[in-house]
Amino acid sequence: MADLMVDQDARLRRPAGIRSIRLGDVSVSYVPDGDVRLRPRQLLQDTTDEVWAAHPEYLDATGHLVGSVGGLLVEYGDRALLIDAGFGPQTHEAPDGPISTVHGGALARSLAELGRGPEDIEAVAFTHLHSDHLGWACLPAPGGDEPVFAHADYLVSEPEWDRRDLLEAQGMTEQAAALAPRVRTITDGQEIFPGVRMRISPGHTVGHAEYVITGGGRRLIAFGDAVHSPIQIDHPEWSSAFDHDPVRTADHRRRLVAELAEPGTIGFGVHFADVVFGHVRQDGDGPAWRPLDA
Repeated sequence: MADLMVDQDARLRRPAGIRSIRLGDVSVSYVPDGDVRLRPRQLLQDTTDEVWAAHPEYLDATGHLVGSVGGLLVEYGDRALLIDAGFGPQTHEAPDGPISTVHGGALARSLAELGRGPEDIEAVAFTHLHSDHLGWACLPAPGGDEPVFAHADYLVSEPEWDRRDLLEAQGMTEQAAALAPRVRTITDGQEIFPGVRMRISPGHTVGHAEYVITGGGRRLIAFGDAVHSPIQIDHPEWSSAFDHDPVRTADHRRRLVAELAEPGTIGFGVHFADVVFGHVRQDGDGPAWRPLDA
């Protein structure tokens, strides 16, 4: 047990690599693009220095919370769907605020390792319209003029796309324009791919979407930015500085944590460290988030 906890602690301090699971006929894989280093107190503003002193396992040597940036590949036979498109081939550094550094650029290589090329992706479905999820869908590929998924449909929840003015207000007018010709809006409960349904979970953004993937008697909930770190599974009341409506997000997160504790249910946290797939176990024996393969 001690060795298991040491390994899990190490995984909480590094970004995720490629990880895959099967749900019956559906294969689901995390596709790394890069990573993000976050200032924990600025991200989760209801926490204290004492909280993080008690949980050093979540922080790297510089005191930053480590997160992953990437997408989720869903495969059914020869068909392929991508949920979120990483940050793209760029780096951002900030002297203050929740984000210290974020960089991307590996998503195309990660897809290739999984035996897929951008041309195999029939659609890119977004959890929401933030730059660390839009990345490769609206930025030119290195050495070219078009995004790598230029031929794919871009699936966005209807209320999220209806308020794309908020995207433009964040200085992302060019990204919105790049997305617009390919966007197909989707509605709550709509099946977008075999075994994949979208559900709207507003709070982080006005039309934030989660994707529920079912197969083989199990379901996986890709919950996007409803949860940024596994520590929030133990403390769903802690909303992030990026949440559009912190109270609404916290209410949803409480329900989500209870749902993730149900039998046959797996969670996927796109910004988690190297524990992106997991179960919730509220048994009082250690953290509630248990990596699927631990």
